[in-house]
Amino acid sequence: MEPSISPSVITEPAPDEPLAHRRLVFGIVAIALLMASIDQTIVATALNAIRSDLNAELTWSGWTITVYALGQIIVMPLAGRLGDQFGRKKIFLGAAALFTVASLCCSLADNIYLLVVFRAFQAIGGGAFMPTATGIVAEQFGRDRDRAIGMFTSIFPIGGIIGPIIGGIIVTYWSWREIFVVNIPIGLLLIVLGLKFIPSSPPKAASRIDGTGAFLLAVTMLFGMYGISSLGSAGAEPTDPLFIVSMVIALALGFLFVRHANRHAAPFIPVSLLRGRGFGAMNTINFLFGAAMLGFGALVPLYAESRYGIQPLQAGTLLTARAVGMICVAGLAVFALRRTGYRAPMIGGFVLVAGGMTLMSLAPHGLTPYAWLAMAAGITGIGMGLSIPASNNASLQLAPDQISAIAGLRGMFRQSGGIVAVSITTTILNHASNAGASQAHSFVVFAAILLLMIPITFLVPDHRGTW
Repeated sequence: MEPSISPSVITEPAPDEPLAHRRLVFGIVAIALLMASIDQTIVATALNAIRSDLNAELTWSGWTITVYALGQIIVMPLAGRLGDQFGRKKIFLGAAALFTVASLCCSLADNIYLLVVFRAFQAIGGGAFMPTATGIVAEQFGRDRDRAIGMFTSIFPIGGIIGPIIGGIIVTYWSWREIFVVNIPIGLLLIVLGLKFIPSSPPKAASRIDGTGAFLLAVTMLFGMYGISSLGSAGAEPTDPLFIVSMVIALALGFLFVRHANRHAAPFIPVSLLRGRGFGAMNTINFLFGAAMLGFGALVPLYAESRYGIQPLQAGTLLTARAVGMICVAGLAVFALRRTGYRAPMIGGFVLVAGGMTLMSLAPHGLTPYAWLAMAAGITGIGMGLSIPASNNASLQLAPDQISAIAGLRGMFRQSGGIVAVSITTTILNHASNAGASQAHSFVVFAAILLLMIPITFLVPDHRGTW
């Protein structure tokens, strides 16, 4: 007679042991991240088409990018907390459903204002993907979570390859509306697979969600964005009352938010994750990183079209060149982290990206404009593939027990930087007599920001091995 074996021996893994179906779960959450990545790069290729079809100013067309980032800023920290409290699977699937419905609404919008509103709802869904996906994967991969989370770096470049090509083809042969329609079948597939295969995580006891803090942060960013964007209107000046009032309100609300965070028992953004050991430096790096890299990526197709007259399909593939550079390096960088630590890859990556941005701002030498821009974009991609895995994990290792919250906070600071960069740049371009040349100057500024980040990396605790 065979000796009986307790079911717990089979089904219960050792503490921190990777689970059996981790790769399948990783593939499912990767679909969500891929969908969000495709959506960002597709919209970047359609700014001119949206502006023309809806008869909108460039600043309002730019809001289709910045309001998406604003929604993610608010939702990322909130989604991490909600996932811990109610279960990550529920929040993840709810986000997928909202993202899919909002994409349909975006495709039907008949004016720029409705499109911006629907993009905000889409951002709520998209913003919840990263923190919940990070938590789900961390649970599944156990002690190998650093490598699994680092592999997220390779997902976004794949979207960067697919998105611009699809976006360029759609804008060239159909209209910008179809760039949102492509999300619908992907979203439906994601929901079906998630319901069937993602395991439910038990809810955890959590403190009451700080709705007041979330509201204060949201309206602070909204008034700040609106104030900056108002300068892009025809005839607007820094002395315009609309700009002054918006910025004064934003500063006042920002002060209230900081005071509230210091006094609340469980603030929307924990103070310990803002200025604790290493967090102050990493939050600064993530903000500047978002300003330089997200702002740069969102505006590359527009730059190629306005300065060199490159068609939307070709302009979109410049983001593909950047994504290819990322993929070529990111996988190797992830597996080398335990040997290299975080600081060296971040510094090397920042230098390479700054070099690629500087080349992009210069006139082509010995190459066609497209080939020159593609080469420069590829160099920036190599730098991003080197630096992003390290910067993604550098803050996570500071508090491994708060992975979802830290992932949300990291995304919040990066998106904040991207909002500021895109809002200011589109405002400047709207007033510029030569938009292409002005945007070239902005790339030089982005490159300088990256180089200024290097000294800050020495304030981040370096780390080797597992955590």
